[in-house]
Amino acid sequence: MTPIPTPRTIARRHLIQWAAVALTACAALPAFAHHGWSWAEGEQTELSGTIQSISMAPPHPTLKVKATDGAVWQIDLGNPNQTERSGFTGQSAKAGDTIKVLGNRSQNPKDMVMKAVRITLDGRNFDMYPERIQSK
Repeated sequence: MTPIPTPRTIARRHLIQWAAVALTACAALPAFAHHGWSWAEGEQTELSGTIQSISMAPPHPTLKVKATDGAVWQIDLGNPNQTERSGFTGQSAKAGDTIKVLGNRSQNPKDMVMKAVRITLDGRNFDMYPERIQSK
């Protein structure tokens, strides 16, 4: 015979469920905030350098780029489908290639991170976010 749950047991069960949901949501906030645009400056910057490495792994492909001043930047591309639609794949470039990146850098000047709206390799543009490209 199964015991009938009391109002106190039901309330405790709901509290535990809500606590689990809240903890999960809090754990996901840093990733959610990073994947939007709120962490980035509104003004776009252009960066030139040499590709150090390419990662096509989810949640979004990234490049490590050594700028002409020697600083190494993480360049976040679009999500995997967006990046592929731009024409850029893991075979489009290799370490050592010269690249130009147009994008929005982190609002924190200590972070060497930029979200690319366009990358240019050998004169070919790969537009990750064509609707966000700011004409100068």
